[in-house]
Amino acid sequence: MRIIILSGLSGSGKSVALHMLEDLGFYCIDNIPAALLKPFISYTVRSPEPTYERTAIGLDARNTAAEIATVPQLIDELRRSGIQCEVIFLVTSDEELLRRFAETRRKHPMSGHNVDLREAMALERQLLEPIVYAADLVIDTSKMGVHALRDIIHERVEQRSVGRLSITFESFGFKHGIPGDADFVFDARSLPNPYWEPSLRNLTGRDPEVIHFLEAQTTVGTLIADIAQFMTARIPEYQASNRGYLTVAVGCTGGQHRSVYIVDRLAEIFAARYPNVSARHSSLHAAPQRLRLA
Repeated sequence: MRIIILSGLSGSGKSVALHMLEDLGFYCIDNIPAALLKPFISYTVRSPEPTYERTAIGLDARNTAAEIATVPQLIDELRRSGIQCEVIFLVTSDEELLRRFAETRRKHPMSGHNVDLREAMALERQLLEPIVYAADLVIDTSKMGVHALRDIIHERVEQRSVGRLSITFESFGFKHGIPGDADFVFDARSLPNPYWEPSLRNLTGRDPEVIHFLEAQTTVGTLIADIAQFMTARIPEYQASNRGYLTVAVGCTGGQHRSVYIVDRLAEIFAARYPNVSARHSSLHAAPQRLRLA
């Protein structure tokens, strides 16, 4: 049996993620009170119905702090009993959340008399901290569209083999901000930049001309080797602690050339050693369809 507990900040895209899991064949239930989480899971475990073999449960801030605090202990109990239980948490920057709430004019579930939107967002972050700390996978949706989030759920959750670590190498641009879901971050800005070659400026790290330019730089190969050596030592530690997901981010100035090339090379190296390896390029996509509040 596989159970996914999906939580996150209001407006971060939980409904999009839960609907994707439903499309993938999970039995989904949303907004369940945390106090009912244990009896509901007990029911699904005992049920002979195959419907519940893959279950996803949406859990949000409409719970008390005491109820939320019981969730990590329940997760530990489930794992000790042999049930595959994963926690996915969605986060978004305050600025993006403010934009989404202003756009849709929806009310934050924790706002009310004498509590404005910013205060409500801060209260929610504090309330959900126990779930964040228990999360196997944290997804930052600040710069993510609907289709990108659905793709991540499919690639990282659906395609992950039971008991095996899912590894994602992600390129990004420092000028756009460091990804909030990265476990490790590496900086490629010291490397020669194809951007300053006029013929390469509008290309990406996946174009042959840029690849040829970067392969001619010895410092690029050295950095790739250094990152690969470091991560080769870290991955067994993640496996030993039964972690389900690992995100390694590599950044350059704009996330267009150097980091893209390096991430693709790292993904090739580790795909030859591990079964669940993917590459993601967060700064290469044009303006995506905006996430709606969920």
